[in-house]
Amino acid sequence: MLTTSPFAQKLRPARSRLAVWLPALCGLVLASGVAPAAAQGKLEAQYEATLSGIPVGKGAWNIDIQDDVFAAAASGGTSGLLKSFTGGSGTGASQGRVVGGALVATGYQASTTTQKKTEEIRITLDRGNVKDFAILPEPPVDPDRIVVTEAHRRGVWDPMTASLLRVPGTGDPVSPEACHNSAPVFDGRMRYELKLDFKRMETVKAEKGYKGPVVVCAIYFVPIAGYIPDRPVIKYLAAQRNMEIAFAPIAGTRILVPFWLKVPTPLGPAMLEATSFITAPQPPRVAKTQ
Repeated sequence: MLTTSPFAQKLRPARSRLAVWLPALCGLVLASGVAPAAAQGKLEAQYEATLSGIPVGKGAWNIDIQDDVFAAAASGGTSGLLKSFTGGSGTGASQGRVVGGALVATGYQASTTTQKKTEEIRITLDRGNVKDFAILPEPPVDPDRIVVTEAHRRGVWDPMTASLLRVPGTGDPVSPEACHNSAPVFDGRMRYELKLDFKRMETVKAEKGYKGPVVVCAIYFVPIAGYIPDRPVIKYLAAQRNMEIAFAPIAGTRILVPFWLKVPTPLGPAMLEATSFITAPQPPRVAKTQ
């Protein structure tokens, strides 16, 4: 999907490949530390991506948070004129346990397909540390790429789980405090940091579903390892100070997810926005008795 995680690893130059800007911007989402999630909830959302106001992609994002497990999955691809000359599609998923109220991912999978190739990424995690990962087919070694060390793969989030912003406390989670966060992310290829700063509060209305407040944060991308320093898209994103992301709540939880994301690009303003955002709390499961 043209959302957070499935495409975060596809950061490449944008020249004549407009679709790459959308995966790049859609990877810019993050999670906060280890604040507990409250109760259980579910989200079914549809998103549309535009470039200079022109629709270029659509996707779906489903999140299910239970007492002791959670799952998130996304799928989608390019559309319109963009699909005709640089089509792409992808899926991504993350799953794990809920331990003491905290989301603890155990696995992440992503698959992207373009006109030239299909690539799969798999990550296995244990309490924030990468146990195993693979990129299929295995990419060639590039001597200009900054090496990802074992230390870089410890204390990290996978891209999908990192899109779930958890807000501590007992007050309204849609608040300026939600933006006081940063996250270390490993997407199977790159290790980077995502940082937030509060900008403002707004009210949004999806075509279907959610209508209410969102908290708008500035978002900053800091590459750490696994990237080629001379790549134009890396330089561009790292230098940006005008990227914004708006978070809306999953009902029944203290978890926020992106409602829209805005990134200026050399090709015009890129935006990812929810057109449908249907969310509802879920009652705790009742243990069966004999």
